[in-house]
Amino acid sequence: MNYTTSTRSLLETDSDCLCLPIFDDKTLCSAGINVDEQLGKYISTSIERFDISGEIGKAFTLLTDDKTFSRIILLGFGKKNENLKKNGRKEAQALAGELKNTNVKKLTIDFNQASTNDNQYSKIIIETIQAIETSLYSFDHYKSKKSSRNILSDVSFQCDEKNVHHIKRACELAQAQTSGMNTAKDLGNQPGNICTPSYLAEQALALGKSHDNISVKILEESDMEALNMGAFLSVSKGSTEQGKLIVIEYSGGKEGTSPHMLVGKGITFDSGGISLKAGPSMDEMKYDMCGAASVMGTMTAIAELQPKVNIVSLIAAAENMPAGNASKPGDIVTAASGLTIEILNTDAEGRLVLCDALTYAEQFNPASVIDIATLTGACIVALGHCTSALMGNDGDLINELLASGIDANDKAWQLPIGEDYQGQLDSPFADMQNIGGKGAGSITAACFLSKFAEKYKWAHLDIAGTAWVSGGKEKGATGRPVPLLLNYLLKQAEK
Repeated sequence: MNYTTSTRSLLETDSDCLCLPIFDDKTLCSAGINVDEQLGKYISTSIERFDISGEIGKAFTLLTDDKTFSRIILLGFGKKNENLKKNGRKEAQALAGELKNTNVKKLTIDFNQASTNDNQYSKIIIETIQAIETSLYSFDHYKSKKSSRNILSDVSFQCDEKNVHHIKRACELAQAQTSGMNTAKDLGNQPGNICTPSYLAEQALALGKSHDNISVKILEESDMEALNMGAFLSVSKGSTEQGKLIVIEYSGGKEGTSPHMLVGKGITFDSGGISLKAGPSMDEMKYDMCGAASVMGTMTAIAELQPKVNIVSLIAAAENMPAGNASKPGDIVTAASGLTIEILNTDAEGRLVLCDALTYAEQFNPASVIDIATLTGACIVALGHCTSALMGNDGDLINELLASGIDANDKAWQLPIGEDYQGQLDSPFADMQNIGGKGAGSITAACFLSKFAEKYKWAHLDIAGTAWVSGGKEKGATGRPVPLLLNYLLKQAEK
């Protein structure tokens, strides 16, 4: 899709469709009034005739006889000059829904008078591009009959000369963000027999080859053995697929500046191991690598935007399978940090691969570390499928991530973490056990990880409820939390 800006009059557009705001008093913006005059009051007459509403999130298409544009989409924006509390999400989704399955090739959008400032207009544009791209996304790689493709190819945003720079930047950011989200979706939606740890490593190497300031290193199981990563290896040893620790370094900032780090859980299929999961919906355990997918998606967006910041990403990739040599409940393993772990449940494997990755992160002297994982079903019980869970050891980092989630409409919610919960991980036979009992499952999982992140600022995002849509025709990866992570990293580049 080609997204551009235009300062030309709407009457000079070469698009076959215009999108104009309509407000709750059924009035148009000034540009809409000019178009209405050219069309002999066709728009205003139609508004009255069909009782077209300016309610937020409502869209209505008018067909015209004009030689330039064949249709006009009127998009409800509510009260004129009122701040868009939702950053334009409802409006954007309504427009995307109206465009779907149409024969529109070129679209021009004028939201100038639907926003009160450049920042608000930029947010509307980002929401619009994301909504359009989401509506067009389809994962049909393995279907003999491909999905029918929307023919929309060009979208132009009308703007004034004074704000063209802001609008161009918003288009660039939105395109990079949706590119990153689509990367995360594609990886998440791949079946487990394709998307193995080796496949993730290949994708990372391909990203590195295409950008000079991205380097990639793959640690094999032999390398992890040398680093005493007994927790990680206790998960991967039950599979014929070799585990990988993937290291992606982006050098966009000053040399020697401490990097910000992302650590993604990449369990490419989670059977539960010896603590075998129930059969229903086990196919969705291919999504247990969505933390890794979001890291790859974020790095894809970073590669496009080239911000001035150093970033190191780690992807802990493995399969969790039952086998004669797989870990058993009651086994005790030693992590790279030297802590011993009693494995009470082999289905609590994500924290085992992540804890060794978090120890590996120490060598980079990071400015911040964020791990992202589909870690606990308890997170879904607590927060459902709208909001990711956020915990960590640094208040400023937590607040920055919460703010980034709000800015990007990819929200997280902080859960408590502290000594009150640590006792649930006490083991009579080892330094700690890998589960904390029935209560506060998401919190005790984060408590476990916190033991391996004491030497730097750290936050944990549990995306079990937000990384994919479960069941039915809409089943699939969401691409979250790429927007949140990207927003956070870009803010670090501005410091």
